[in-house]
Amino acid sequence: MVTVAENMVATLRTNGVERVYGLPGDSLNGFTDALRKDGTIDWVQVRHEEAAAFAAAAEAEMTGDLAVCAGSCGPGNLHLINGLFDAQRSRVPVLAIAAHIPTPEIGTTYFQETHPQELFRECSVYVEYVAHPSQMPRLMEIALRAAIEQRGVAVLVIPGDVALAEAQSTRTTQISRARPVVVPSEQELDRAAELLNDGGNTTILAGAGVAGAHTELVAIAERLGAPVVHALRGKEHIEYDNPYDVGMTGLLGFSSGYRAMENADTLLMVGTDFPYPQFFPDHTRTLQIDLRGTQLGRRHPVDLGLVGDSRATLEALLPRLTERTGRKHLEDARQHYAKTRERLDDLAVPRRGKAAIHPQYLARLLDEHAAQDAVFIPDVGSPVVWASRYLSMNGRRRLIGSFAHGSMANALPQAIGAQSNEPARQVIALSGDGGLSMLFGELITLVQNQLPVKVVVFNNSSLNFVELEMKAAGFVTYGTDLENPDFSAVANALGIWGKRVDSSRKLPQAIKEFLAVDGPALLDVRTERQELSMPPNITAEQVKGFTLYALRTVMNGRGDELLDLAKTNLRQLF
Repeated sequence: MVTVAENMVATLRTNGVERVYGLPGDSLNGFTDALRKDGTIDWVQVRHEEAAAFAAAAEAEMTGDLAVCAGSCGPGNLHLINGLFDAQRSRVPVLAIAAHIPTPEIGTTYFQETHPQELFRECSVYVEYVAHPSQMPRLMEIALRAAIEQRGVAVLVIPGDVALAEAQSTRTTQISRARPVVVPSEQELDRAAELLNDGGNTTILAGAGVAGAHTELVAIAERLGAPVVHALRGKEHIEYDNPYDVGMTGLLGFSSGYRAMENADTLLMVGTDFPYPQFFPDHTRTLQIDLRGTQLGRRHPVDLGLVGDSRATLEALLPRLTERTGRKHLEDARQHYAKTRERLDDLAVPRRGKAAIHPQYLARLLDEHAAQDAVFIPDVGSPVVWASRYLSMNGRRRLIGSFAHGSMANALPQAIGAQSNEPARQVIALSGDGGLSMLFGELITLVQNQLPVKVVVFNNSSLNFVELEMKAAGFVTYGTDLENPDFSAVANALGIWGKRVDSSRKLPQAIKEFLAVDGPALLDVRTERQELSMPPNITAEQVKGFTLYALRTVMNGRGDELLDLAKTNLRQLF
């Protein structure tokens, strides 16, 4: 007899799935036992289902192919939801298998009963309940196609008894991704060229949607004499070998990217879903290219929206564009970027004695010593800031993270997925102390699955980015202190190479040793808590907020905190 679960596993094997991330449970036994019998698909056991979903999302981000995670009924699959939201918002194909309570008990408030098909609806492109064996493998095939074609999450909710039932069909279907080339009409391209040719100071804002279109993007920038500003998810696809790149804008960016957009009268958006309307200029003529028509004008009003994939659309647009002879806007933007870059590099310096290490210096050293094809995965919070400003991309390195969903604790579980997919590649998790401790148990996953992930801890004993947000809004920092252990000692106790660094003098050698470890390693670095990661444009509200924060802090008897803040960041003002 072939069970429904065994047919599911056979379908996954037919579609090239090599591993499933998850945690076993009784309602999932039919599926995990089918994996055991099949023997061709690895079961990557994690310590928390949230990590399973994050790991699957990272694998899908790395490969562009389907990745799979699974959770048992009730609390088990409920834990998947945060990582699945991340996958959905990053638009990567993930299948989640959500086991369910026994069929006769559904609707009786049975032990661990939830309603997964309702819970997962918001974070998926497809979710369906398998009530009877006759629905399979058809629903499995529909789910796979939905995840692959719509680049999102598909969830199959299946009771344990249905998974163990005899399959009424044993067919397996291979789902191949369709790859149409979508180009705007001739009339739309002509209109776009007319607007761009008539424009004066043109700036390009590009995001992750330009993956595979680097050459075409640079050619357009050359033709228009346009500086290129990138969103964070576009960094790995845009900044390398690009003389027109002038950095990022947004909360994590720096002033050159912001100014290049602010000084433009024409803005060309390509493959970006940059979410912050306050960083868009109000006065520009705006054109937007995106493969998804629903994205057009979502973040900022557009004068012309073009539906098409980036490479084909830019390729069709290029011959229609007139060579821009005036280059003052471009040169001004490049000079501003050079000065901004120099200023940022001046902040990434060692400190004397036992002073806490500047996080900029740590990020700069990681960039210098990491492999040329390293995968960097920063935690949401201050590690993302330092990664965006100090890690350099070269066309081979990868930079992935929870950039659209913005979840804490993403770095370590996503590193599990990236490393499982490419065991020989250098994968570096830039973990915050808060993020690491939130999913601390996944360090054991590294040991159990023999994954040589390198974990760097930005240890400032605080929820650092939250503190910055509080200061900018005028609040006295509260509830952000972290009483941390010696993370390196914990790592050593788990069988992981661990080392703690508390001075700048020791950091370069420690990073070399850390990256050379044959196996998982953790470097616990004591970084400066009061370091400010300033946005490119300081608003009047933020100035007011910092003033209120200073006054309230003094009135609460914490004036020494202000002195530390001023002493740490004085170098940023000159």
